[in-house]
Amino acid sequence: MEYDKIKDFFSKTLVRIPLGVIFGGSLGYTYFYFIGCNSGSCAITTDPVNSIAYGSLVGLIMFWPVKNKKEKS
Repeated sequence: MEYDKIKDFFSKTLVRIPLGVIFGGSLGYTYFYFIGCNSGSCAITTDPVNSIAYGSLVGLIMFWPVKNKKEKS
C-alpha cells in the first residue's frame, strides 16, 4: 500500500523533472570535484558551472517522463 503512494508521487511530472535536474547537477559537480580537468583543455570539466549545467541536462533527459506505447493485439 505504501509503495503505491510513493510510486504515484514520484511518477508525477512536477516531481520527476526537478529531481532529475537536481540529481544530474549534483552528479555533474561530483564529477568536476573528483575527476575534473586541471589543464584547462576540457570544455565541460574545467568550470563547475559547466559541469553542473551538463549534468542537469543529462538528468533532465534521463528523468523526462515518456508515454508508454500500448501494444496492439
